[in-house]
Amino acid sequence: MGIILIVVVFGILGYVVSNKLKSKFRKYSQTSLRANLSGKEIAELMLADHNIHHVRVNCVEGQLSDHYNPMNKTVNLSPDVYYGRNAAATAVAAHECGHAVQHAQSYAWLQLRSAMVPIQNVSGKILNFVLLASLFGGIALFGLPYEAVGVVVVGAYSVLTLFSVVTLPVEFDASRRALAWVQERNIVTPQEYGMSKDALKWAAMTYVVAALASLATLAYYLLIFFGNRE
Repeated sequence: MGIILIVVVFGILGYVVSNKLKSKFRKYSQTSLRANLSGKEIAELMLADHNIHHVRVNCVEGQLSDHYNPMNKTVNLSPDVYYGRNAAATAVAAHECGHAVQHAQSYAWLQLRSAMVPIQNVSGKILNFVLLASLFGGIALFGLPYEAVGVVVVGAYSVLTLFSVVTLPVEFDASRRALAWVQERNIVTPQEYGMSKDALKWAAMTYVVAALASLATLAYYLLIFFGNRE
């Protein structure tokens, strides 16, 4: 019941934050940018200002599907951001370019997060296998002791939790770089700056909720497997 409660509570919280983010994006998308620059143009300008000439700016399908891919060095913007000429599009485009700047400048937290990706992927697969096998009595068939199962589950989920926590400074720093650049470059008016900052704040909250949910789940597994030890 404990894990169900965690899933429900943070599921609701994540839903509320996600809806708030979408609401803010819709609201700020209605205000035309004084500089009349599209998200694509914003991204290309910010990259050029940081002497980054090997990163492509692409348009990808989806809503709020924007991301920076360090593997192929691309800034990928959703259509609303790529073509948008408003405070919301400016904020998102600049934020994703903030990740490209982090990559170019070897930002320590981004390097750590990138190094953790393969470990996180393996941990996720191990956790899924163990939990699925336990539902069908597979763990008992393997003859694994309860403590061993606990070590595997807690170890795997610790990696996932650490990954979520490490993501936070990466995202907050990208937003900081984005806001500083649009302000220094005089891309936005004070009003548009406030909109951009508010939009990025709610985007960051989605990562905060994910990290808190991961921490709560890890604490639950620690309690279940090792809480009754004397």
